[in-house]
Amino acid sequence: MKLETLPPSQHATRSSRRWRKPVAILVVLAAAGGGWSVMQNKAAPPATAAAKDKAPEVLELAGTDITAVDARALDVKLPLSGSLAPLSSATIKSKVSGVVEATTVQEGMSVTAGQVLARIDQADLRARLQQQQAALDEAQAKLSLASKNENNSQALLKQKFISQTAYDATQNSVDLARANVKSAAAMVEIARIALNDGVIRAPISGVISKRHVQAGEKLAPDMPVFSIVNLSELTLEAQVPAAEIPRVKIGQEVKFKVDGFQGRDFAGKVSRINPATEAGSRAMLVYIAVRNEDSALRAGMFAKGSIVTDRSAVAPIIPLTALRGDQNQPVVYQIVAGKVVAQPVKLGLRNEDEGLVEVRAGLQAGANVIVARLDAVKPGTQVKLPAAAQDSSRQASAAAGQKG
Repeated sequence: MKLETLPPSQHATRSSRRWRKPVAILVVLAAAGGGWSVMQNKAAPPATAAAKDKAPEVLELAGTDITAVDARALDVKLPLSGSLAPLSSATIKSKVSGVVEATTVQEGMSVTAGQVLARIDQADLRARLQQQQAALDEAQAKLSLASKNENNSQALLKQKFISQTAYDATQNSVDLARANVKSAAAMVEIARIALNDGVIRAPISGVISKRHVQAGEKLAPDMPVFSIVNLSELTLEAQVPAAEIPRVKIGQEVKFKVDGFQGRDFAGKVSRINPATEAGSRAMLVYIAVRNEDSALRAGMFAKGSIVTDRSAVAPIIPLTALRGDQNQPVVYQIVAGKVVAQPVKLGLRNEDEGLVEVRAGLQAGANVIVARLDAVKPGTQVKLPAAAQDSSRQASAAAGQKG
């Protein structure tokens, strides 16, 4: 049997072809892996440098986190409430008896001092006046006769025809006649006054609040006829706790509101302070004078307001929530050039009810201060203001530059 073999060169060529392809693939993969490692090693150092050069974080604030400092006067107020009463009022009563002939006004009508309100039947009053006038005429006639008798007696006395006692009796008759004339004249004046009182007039200017009688009714002396209130000036009577009375002074300004006039503020001034406390309440009455030129207010209305017990000069005003630190060394977080700065301030008048305080030194009007409690905000923190706050800050800076 004859065996045939391939030439050695051909067998080697086929074997080399079998392993060359896997080796080439491995070489390519190794080269690719090495290149990726080299690229990663080269890229790592720039990333570390960028982390080191990264800009500090800027905290963006909301509009409720800050406030712009406003310059104005700060008021400290004491709340109060009470009822309005007319400063002057009158209940007109009849001085004479008689039947009411007519009334000329009704409730709600304005009257002036001296205006006729009602008339009483004056027939009886005129008759009484005539009677007293007749009594006066009689007394005057008796005085005239007594004077003539005195003159005659004086002449007779000089001629020694009568005694001194007789003359003295005649002179005494003259004195009695004069006294009777004066008495009769007084009665005439009383009757004339009664006749005038038959016409009832308004003693003050004001508004009729009550008409007590009608035409045809019989009046008796001291019987009420009309009630008048003067609404040009009212008095607000308010109770203030005795502990707060030292804060109240004559002339202090009072602002208040009244039910039915929700959108309107009324004003008055403290005019009087009652020296005694009210029984059971341990409060004292404070009387506030209120001008009422337009007669909008009425007697008996309930008012609620406050007394301005203290007022500062025009100065920067900030909320109490803006304060940091302690009471001895208060500071505020002011925003200057986008950075939080702990600014020491000197405080003045406080209004605990409104949560405001006066700044006497350390801040200027228009400055932006932080009012919210933000744990991430510390002195030196970079912050970004809202757009509205940025505009106000620029305007304040421009105004400060113009003043400078």
